[in-house]
Amino acid sequence: MQTQDIIQLEQQYVLQVYQRADFILDHGQGARVWDTDGREYIDCVAGIAVNALGYGDPDLLGALTEQAGRLWHTSNLYHTAPQARLARLLCETSFADRVHYANCGASANESAFKFARRFAREHGHSDKTTIVAFSNGFHGRLFGSLAATDRPKYREPFEPLMPGVRFARFNDLDSVAAAIGPDVCAVIVEPVQGEGGVHLAEPQFLAGLRRLCDQHQALLIFDEVQCGLGRTGQLWAYQGYGVTPDLLTTAKPLAGGLPMGAVLLTQRVADALHPFDHASTFAGGPLVAAVAEVLVSKVSQPAFLAQVAEKGQVLRHKLAELRSPHIKAVRGQGLLIGVELDVLAAQVVSAGQRHGLLTVGAGPTVLRLAPPLIITHAEIDAAVERLAVALTEV
Repeated sequence: MQTQDIIQLEQQYVLQVYQRADFILDHGQGARVWDTDGREYIDCVAGIAVNALGYGDPDLLGALTEQAGRLWHTSNLYHTAPQARLARLLCETSFADRVHYANCGASANESAFKFARRFAREHGHSDKTTIVAFSNGFHGRLFGSLAATDRPKYREPFEPLMPGVRFARFNDLDSVAAAIGPDVCAVIVEPVQGEGGVHLAEPQFLAGLRRLCDQHQALLIFDEVQCGLGRTGQLWAYQGYGVTPDLLTTAKPLAGGLPMGAVLLTQRVADALHPFDHASTFAGGPLVAAVAEVLVSKVSQPAFLAQVAEKGQVLRHKLAELRSPHIKAVRGQGLLIGVELDVLAAQVVSAGQRHGLLTVGAGPTVLRLAPPLIITHAEIDAAVERLAVALTEV
């Protein structure tokens, strides 16, 4: 089939809720992908911060094919070894004592909301049901996760959403103090906001959230769906802040591109949950868990994380050196970078595609770069050169 045949087929049969590029991606290797017409792109999207090890990683492929030949799916009625091993690895590399598996970031966040309300009820506070979220935050598009997402254009067509969510201002502790009352069971925050513009939480802000949650007997949830698992140069973003949450949600890169999410939680929270309180048919299946075990093992190596941090510094420095009149600011951590523009990000995304560079927006005027963590220095140089041409074209 030709490119236009595939696009027409998609437009005829697939629900049109996406605005896709006008080419068909066909295959990839490392941090590069090729379309069906043979054009090559440096991928600074990575499936939206998903493909941490890029394309064609032999260890992920080996784990996938080996497990595919053994057992794909069992449901959670039965034990499987990959699920148990992965849970141990996630706990050993984090603060967590327990893991609950989900199918994506939104379902992981909704699981965390349920766990927080169950925790409050278990401790005799059935009236503690409110969740505090933040301006520019993004936690997913299901009814509960969307209710905690500060994006009116996403919310309004589907209201009423899940009740019991209150918003405070990101990096503003006074705003949080005013929002937290005796009815609050949890606070959810992204240590580094991804969709909302790549804004970093200030260390004193997260430390203050921890104090306020402790004072009000509320749980602190870190949404690390996008910024976790090596993206910031730390395995978990919270580790760079020295502030430990009660629950942490993860998803995007967890199974190397296969759909998987998880909630990491302390034993104190886990003790409030009981059999049949929550469940999923597919979550933590042996196929995705086997791949995720390899992903986490590779990404958690100190030398690997040090390279991510170093390459992130190089990329931010080179972006700042462009001195384009369209660039107002460059910010980020590790290989999650936002470029504040004085033009619409969508224009730069389109121009970049024409010059062999894939990027994505993070709000109307922020260009987001989240390449595979294995991107090379030569590819960083080439990506910046292609972005410079795109900016000049805009």
